[in-house]
Amino acid sequence: MLNYGLDVSGLERDVVLPDLVAEGDELDALVSAQTDWTRPTPAAGWTIAHQIAHLASADANVLIAIRTPEAFDDVLKQADAAGSRYADLDAAAGAAKPRSVLLEQWRAGRAEVAAALRNAPLDDGFPWYGSQVSATLVAPLRLMEVWAHGQDVFDALGVARRPTARLRHVASLGVIGRELSFHAAQLPLPAEPFRVELTAPDGGTWAWGPEHATQRVQGSALDFCLRVTQRRSRAETDLTAVGADARTWLENARVFL
Repeated sequence: MLNYGLDVSGLERDVVLPDLVAEGDELDALVSAQTDWTRPTPAAGWTIAHQIAHLASADANVLIAIRTPEAFDDVLKQADAAGSRYADLDAAAGAAKPRSVLLEQWRAGRAEVAAALRNAPLDDGFPWYGSQVSATLVAPLRLMEVWAHGQDVFDALGVARRPTARLRHVASLGVIGRELSFHAAQLPLPAEPFRVELTAPDGGTWAWGPEHATQRVQGSALDFCLRVTQRRSRAETDLTAVGADARTWLENARVFL
């Protein structure tokens, strides 16, 4: 299965990549100005160092998958062996490194990932967790992770974050991954189409789905992205849902398995 069976026809790698770089640069500016990376973030047990270590590790795994796909089996074996503790153990190992070493590792890795994704053939699949994926999907997936884990750091530091048009990539993943939310919650897949209308940071509207669909989700793009990345509960957002399936989606929304 390629790209988890998701319809990625609306995703444009060459549009996403500059935004991926910009997203990383924004978070870099925030964390590089902080000397204390032991500050706790909203993720239980994770400090700022854990957040950056997680991003650096994920970038390293992307590079393995693209450059030496046969070696990605070892990554999967490590994940299987650790089970539900995999992300925590992996982040802790990275967080134990000196701050300067971890920062440079993350910087180098994300630059290499951007270059690797730029050069990867669009339709070629490479191994990932539970599927084969293409550069078309991985580019926004990396942006989504940088944005989501960056939000944890912004929240930890109490720094207000200005929403940007880069949120459209995260929102698009949330929309095309709707069925993953139902699958992960072990719920039957909805049969009806959905309409999603979000208010963009510039005041415009981003919309997906048939205009007259009865299952509808509306609200700000920022709150939608916070919800599908599970950084905010539905009650903490301005999102509204019309239709039982739409309401169920918002309660279980996610962009990852």
